[in-house]
Amino acid sequence: MRRLGIDLGTTNVLVYIPKRGIVINEPCVVALEASNNKVMAIGQEAKEMLGRTPESIIASRPLKDGVIANYKITQAMLKYFINKLSGFVRLIKPDIMVAVPAGVTSTERRAVIDACIAAGAKNAYVIKEPIAAALGAGIPIASPSGHMIIDIGGGTSEVAVISLGDIVASSSVRVGGNKMDEAITNYIRKKFNLVIGDQTAEDIKIKIGSVLPLKKELKIEVSGCNTITGLPESIMISSNDIVVALRDVINEIVSAVKSVLQKTPPELASDVMDKGIIMTGGGTLVREIDKLFTKITGVPCQIAEEPLLCVVKGTGIAVENLDAYKKSVLWAK
Repeated sequence: MRRLGIDLGTTNVLVYIPKRGIVINEPCVVALEASNNKVMAIGQEAKEMLGRTPESIIASRPLKDGVIANYKITQAMLKYFINKLSGFVRLIKPDIMVAVPAGVTSTERRAVIDACIAAGAKNAYVIKEPIAAALGAGIPIASPSGHMIIDIGGGTSEVAVISLGDIVASSSVRVGGNKMDEAITNYIRKKFNLVIGDQTAEDIKIKIGSVLPLKKELKIEVSGCNTITGLPESIMISSNDIVVALRDVINEIVSAVKSVLQKTPPELASDVMDKGIIMTGGGTLVREIDKLFTKITGVPCQIAEEPLLCVVKGTGIAVENLDAYKKSVLWAK
C-alpha cells in the first residue's frame, strides 16, 4: 500500500513518502505554451522562467493564496509529480493526503480532492494546515492541553490553538511570503522610483529582510528599471527599508494572532502562556519575526526546527498513521 503526503503550497510543492522522507521539494510554478496551453516545464525549471518569458510562453503559479486558482494546471502539476515518483517506488495508485489552509471553503477543498483523484490517486484526504504544521513541529496534538501555532506560508498565514487533536480557535489570513514580496516591490517603486521583478523582491527578503531594525544594518544592491527614465538602474537598499516595507503585512498577521488569542478559552490560554507559541512556515525565516511576535503578544514565540518542512512532515505523519488521525484530522473523500 503506497501513501503520499503533499504540502501543496502557493510557493512550493513538497512530497513526503513515509519511511523515505521528503522526496520532492520544488517551486509551485508551471510554464505553458500560450497558443495551446501545453505544459512545457514544471517546478524549478519553470520558476527560472518567471518574469523572463516571451509572449509565446506563460509561466504562472496554479495556486493563489493557498488555494487552487487554475484547476487544470494544478492537476497537470500533481500528475507530473506523482509520475516523477514512480522512479522512486513503483506506486500502485497512492493514497494522498494534502494540507490545505484551515480557512478554505468546501468548494476549494473539493477542488483539491478532485485534482488528486484526476492526477491518479486512489483516495485523497485533506488535513488542515495548522494541524499538519503542529504534527511536523513535534507538538503532541492529541493531548488535552492547548498548543498555539502560527504558520506563515507563501499565500496564507494560519494561526490556531489546537487541543485534543483538533482546532479550538483559528484564523486564516491570505497574506504570507508572496504579499511580503509584493510589499517590498511597492515600497521600492514608491520610494526609489524603481521597478523590480518578483524574483528580485524575494531575493531582497531572503538576504536582508527583517521586521525589526537590526543592530548591524544589512545592505544589498538592487537593480531594476527607473520609472521616470525607463532605463536600468542600481540602488542600495538597507534592512531598515524592509522593516518599513513589511509593516502592513506583518500587522495583518498580528491581528489574526490577537483575534485567535481573544477567542481561546481561558484554560487553554494559560497553557499557551506556559508553553509559548510555535512558529512554522517559510515566512518565519524573515529576521527577528519571533522577537516581534513575542513583544506584541507577551507570549514567548519560538521558530520550529526546519520551519519550511513542518507542514509536509506533518502531512506525512498523518498519512502514515491514517487510522489514528482519521477522526480528528481528516476529511475523507
